[in-house]
Amino acid sequence: MENGKSKIQSKRGGLSRRDLLEVGALGLAATMLPGQVLAQDKKLKVAAIFATPTEEPWVHQIHVALQRAEKELGIEYKWSEKVQTADFSRVMREYAQGGYELVLGDAFAAERESRRTAKQFPKVAFLFGSGAGPAEPNFAVFDNWIHEPAYLSGLIAGKMSKSGTIGAVAAMGIPEVNRLVNAFFAGAREVNPDIKRKVAFIGSFFDPPKAKEAAIAQIDAGVDVIYAERFGVIEAAVERKILAISNMSDQSNLGPDTVITGPVWDMYPTVEHAIKLVKAGVFTAQDYGDFSRMAKGGSFLAPYHKFDKTLPADVKELVEKKKAEILDGNFRVVVDENTPVSD
Repeated sequence: MENGKSKIQSKRGGLSRRDLLEVGALGLAATMLPGQVLAQDKKLKVAAIFATPTEEPWVHQIHVALQRAEKELGIEYKWSEKVQTADFSRVMREYAQGGYELVLGDAFAAERESRRTAKQFPKVAFLFGSGAGPAEPNFAVFDNWIHEPAYLSGLIAGKMSKSGTIGAVAAMGIPEVNRLVNAFFAGAREVNPDIKRKVAFIGSFFDPPKAKEAAIAQIDAGVDVIYAERFGVIEAAVERKILAISNMSDQSNLGPDTVITGPVWDMYPTVEHAIKLVKAGVFTAQDYGDFSRMAKGGSFLAPYHKFDKTLPADVKELVEKKKAEILDGNFRVVVDENTPVSD
């Protein structure tokens, strides 16, 4: 393997769709049961399968968490990126046959294929980002439940907007994206009920030029604070000198004078929990969504960096108050998965 990539990536296109879905002798390869306790002196082999490049924010956070686990938990980690739906089953099979005890990734574009393949390897633990539920015996799911810090970001946007119009450029109108954008707007409208909203979906999880173009259109329409749910938006905000809210990771470095803060997804609590269960031999099909919430340490608001000195004290106090209420369980951010529209 080179640069963390497996031989899987060099074989794409060599098999038909029928070949990918057939269950043959290869599906009977001997691998570890989730119910088997891992030997103390054996490194747990963990793989990840990503549909997009590791630079894409959602995937990046999983990748970073697994790299941290490699250092802190002593696992062996390999990954494949930019895996097409037609190749998904084959990639899963090759990792399972290669002795990987835990396989993670994003199954949104291959929901049926991933579950069907997981059943062929009941001795392997699978943990995938998914819009559906877990499947017995070995297919667990997770997602980025970071609507809470998205709401906190909205409080800031609502307070900081001078034009009274804020925007969001996002991937597509699916529940996983909608709940973040809606939480952002809900926070803004809590502090300014008259705030106007602009929403644009680029129809892709990774198309920075298209996201930038959509952001510029919003800025031309009066937006002065924008939620960069996708890469490319911050670049437009920097060029047009407006304020931005980042997403998934701390992206202040992309625009130190532009990015105030943003929701951060920390996948490490999810990864750590799954690895511990596999090592103990007690991994089961379950929904790991709660590990992405603020109370579990799976999400938080990025530091203000340069804005720590310029952000009004009343804004910071409001955010801290709401953050404490969320962590104490005294306030719950509404999960609204309806597709938002512009005013």
